[in-house]
Amino acid sequence: MKPVVGVTGPNRGGTAAWLCTRFAVWMAGGRAVRITPAHPMAVEAVDAVIIGGGADVDPSLYGEEPATPSMRSLRHSSRSLPRFLATLALFPLFWLLRRLLSTKTAMGGDTDRDDLETRLLKGALDRGLPVLGICRGAQLLNVVCGGTLYQDLRAYYSETPNLWTIWPQKAVRIRPHSQLAKALGRTYCHVNSLHRQAIRSPADSLLPVAHEDNGITQAIEHPDAPFLLGVQWHPEYLPQKREQRALFRHLVVCAEHGGAESNNSQQNYE
Repeated sequence: MKPVVGVTGPNRGGTAAWLCTRFAVWMAGGRAVRITPAHPMAVEAVDAVIIGGGADVDPSLYGEEPATPSMRSLRHSSRSLPRFLATLALFPLFWLLRRLLSTKTAMGGDTDRDDLETRLLKGALDRGLPVLGICRGAQLLNVVCGGTLYQDLRAYYSETPNLWTIWPQKAVRIRPHSQLAKALGRTYCHVNSLHRQAIRSPADSLLPVAHEDNGITQAIEHPDAPFLLGVQWHPEYLPQKREQRALFRHLVVCAEHGGAESNNSQQNYE
């Protein structure tokens, strides 16, 4: 039977992310099931967990007050007309799904989802299940393990605006010999950028393993776990990138082996 991968999301919106993640898990050989606050699922019912993107993590979870509206960073669009037309031409399904089906929740919180995903993450960690955090999911993974977040990244993009695009344009450097490097099969890649917050202080148990040129952390992982990984980008929106497909495949392979890494299985999809 195919490994069951629980994929979290909000009660409202998030359809684009769910459909694309479901497709990515299916392509990797797994079976995705959707988990929301309205439709929770026990961690015992899944073989792996994906914590999806979406609303901001509640700052109280890492001991801070919410930033005031005047201090919230604005989204800087990186779209030019040629780039916009290229996106339409090459990725119509994913672009339209995101534009038409997603809701703009990133500027607000979702307490019910915070509670659900915190419980699910703690259960997955206790059971040693493979975990992939995507964007918000990577941030929440860091917070649950004891780390903190930047609520406003504007200061880091004072010279060059932060990219806000589904297109893989942001350069990311990956730590050699990390689990992420093994999963992607490389130490450098270009990813999309749909975030305005990021990891500030990594949890003691987690290692930053990918950065953009300004030093912002783009991925974290547990160095001793077969698959406990968070990425700041959205690999589900990059099915055309072989290394991003391999990330989901690595998750499914670890789930098939009960969280135990298999070098032979790794070689099958690199």
